Amino acid sequence: MSYESNPILDKLPEHLKQFIKPQNYEEYTAIDQAVWRYVMRKNVDYLSKVAHKSYVEGLEKTGISIDSIPNMYGMNRILKEIGWAAVAVDGFIPPAAFMEFQAYNVLVIASDIRQLENIEYTPAPDIIHEGAGHAPIIANPEYAEYLRRFGEIGCKAISSAKDYELYEAVRHLSIIKEAAGTPQEEINKAEKHIEHLQENMGEPSEMALIRNLHWWTVEYGLIGTLENPKIYGAGLLSSIGESKWCMQSDVEKLLYTLETARTAFDITKPQPQLFVTPHFAHLSQVLEDFANTMALRTGGLSGAQKLIDSKSLGTLELSTGLQISGVFSEVVAHKNKPIYIKTSGPTALGYRDKELVGHSTLDHADGFGSPIGKLKGINLAIEDMSPRDLKAYKIFEEEEVALEFEGGLKVEGTIVTGTRNLQGKILLITFKDCKVTHNGELLFLPEWGLYHMAVGQEIVSAYNGPADLQSFDLITHELTETTIKKTRDERRIKLEAYYQRVRDYREGINTYISRGKLFEEIKGEFPEDWLLPVELYELARNGQRDELAQDIKHHLEEVKKARPEVGHLIDDGITLVEGTLIS
Repeated sequence: MSYESNPILDKLPEHLKQFIKPQNYEEYTAIDQAVWRYVMRKNVDYLSKVAHKSYVEGLEKTGISIDSIPNMYGMNRILKEIGWAAVAVDGFIPPAAFMEFQAYNVLVIASDIRQLENIEYTPAPDIIHEGAGHAPIIANPEYAEYLRRFGEIGCKAISSAKDYELYEAVRHLSIIKEAAGTPQEEINKAEKHIEHLQENMGEPSEMALIRNLHWWTVEYGLIGTLENPKIYGAGLLSSIGESKWCMQSDVEKLLYTLETARTAFDITKPQPQLFVTPHFAHLSQVLEDFANTMALRTGGLSGAQKLIDSKSLGTLELSTGLQISGVFSEVVAHKNKPIYIKTSGPTALGYRDKELVGHSTLDHADGFGSPIGKLKGINLAIEDMSPRDLKAYKIFEEEEVALEFEGGLKVEGTIVTGTRNLQGKILLITFKDCKVTHNGELLFLPEWGLYHMAVGQEIVSAYNGPADLQSFDLITHELTETTIKKTRDERRIKLEAYYQRVRDYREGINTYISRGKLFEEIKGEFPEDWLLPVELYELARNGQRDELAQDIKHHLEEVKKARPEVGHLIDDGITLVEGTLIS
């Protein structure tokens, strides 16, 4: 096992565990630690004024240190007190898997950390975004339940084939943008590709809509009033640039409603508007309202069609509770109602999320097809018939019958047996020597073997994934590309060593080192670096080395002239040390 487990992680299904990776804490360099410390000090100073009160409280409750990158498997010892856990993953993972982790009360944390060059913002998920953004807010019980419930509902949302293409494109962009030395033309090309995909998605899928809700709440959400909102979204909490930007008056603030699901987002640009929820309970209400629009709860012909369009593994549940899981390929309709459904390839049948004995993917390796609905001219559905009714209509063992359903679908053969649920309702009727036709078209022939006819008047639910997770081999995920680690040449290794010496000094290790001599070495060898002199300035101030502090401050002014793009970062670093952050 590549990670330290616990009772919460033990409950994860195997197909989710395939995404978990070791954090490899020892791979974080002293530069990485300095980046974490700078962002956290700046964020906590500013966010204590503009974030929801749960943020600062949650930092303490979840064991997140300002001075050091958290060891997430150490964090778990604290997170378990609020019923959660955390795991490390490699960058973006598929949205359905991300949400399913949440359903199990598990935070997914990308263990990489942004480069110093991208200290204010990175499009790639990193430990600052996930650990310092998501983790603190889950200490609020109302929000934590919203997150869990969101995952539970979200992982059932049906995707389109285009959704996965967009996910791969976004993952690619996040990787190359965070990788050192990526040519700008390559980044521009990746951004244009995402733009093209976003403009040609067609009617948004359920997954696209619920991802919009996720973005405008979990990632970029505001809470309170339109006039005085507070931050709770992780994307804002983890970005020292965006947490300030979002409070500006030219960023429109709108009330968060169900209609927000129709507002798309673009990860490559600042958002022109943000949405404000009055309280966390309102988030859950909107989520339930959205769930009421999903095929998960509406079923019907549209639900079947959504699964066909997704071209991926999904489940239809009939009114008897019978669940059919597979890749759906066809639905026949009559008067806008489904009367026949068909899967292609391995299919499993289940009831109450448990596979029926004798109806695994091995038993239905080539697909499954069945009529749905009522018999023609009979008001009583088969599922509602008593044993006496069934006998009267000759739906009985060893009877040779010709069942004609509404819409012209016929099932002719000899009944072998029936499969019932615990309440006594028939779920399946098995035939031998069976022929199934629709308006003369052959759908099943006697020589194909036994025919298992599903019993159900209507489709009550349609959703992503299988009913029984054990029915299919779901451990098939392969990343098309992985995050690119920064190349560490001799110069980089030397700079890391300087950062480590300063860190050691601050932590009381090797305090015999001359800070003045260290500063002269750094100034001579790495005159363009800004964060290390800021850390040295802090040491000089704390040690009451006023002359050295002034020398460092003067040097930082020179760095600002040479690199004006980091001037505000230097200013904020200095004022953090001096006690008041520039607003």
